[in-house]
Amino acid sequence: MAKLFIYFSNSGNGELVAEKLKEKEYDIVKVVPKKNLPKSFPSLILKGGFLAGIKNKMKIQDLNVDFSSYDEIVIGSPIWNGGITPPINTVLAMPELKEKKLSFILYAGGGQAPKSIKRLNKEFPGAEIVVLREPKKNPEELEKI
Repeated sequence: MAKLFIYFSNSGNGELVAEKLKEKEYDIVKVVPKKNLPKSFPSLILKGGFLAGIKNKMKIQDLNVDFSSYDEIVIGSPIWNGGITPPINTVLAMPELKEKKLSFILYAGGGQAPKSIKRLNKEFPGAEIVVLREPKKNPEELEKI
């Protein structure tokens, strides 16, 4: 059974999740925006948080993934301002994922993501959703996956 973890990470939390899933024989694909996000944390929170809050998408580098060859797809995203990040919003809009059963791993500073969970439950009914509280600071959170 072919398994894929496709994720975005800006602070390293996603990389920790990717390492854990690689141990479980997932193929790993990192989503990279075409345009750099702000470097400073306050600027990132202001701009990125605003864009996430309005479900904005952003251009990403080509993924070069044949989604049809995967039986299981897990999508990972940080939570910014309660929302899924713009690079992952772009992935979620891809037509080739519409017929796939998806699961989600969200990494959030507060360890909760009620707004994002509500959205994902509406758009992807029945999807499994795991929320991790900053795995870089709380490595024990990785045991949830």
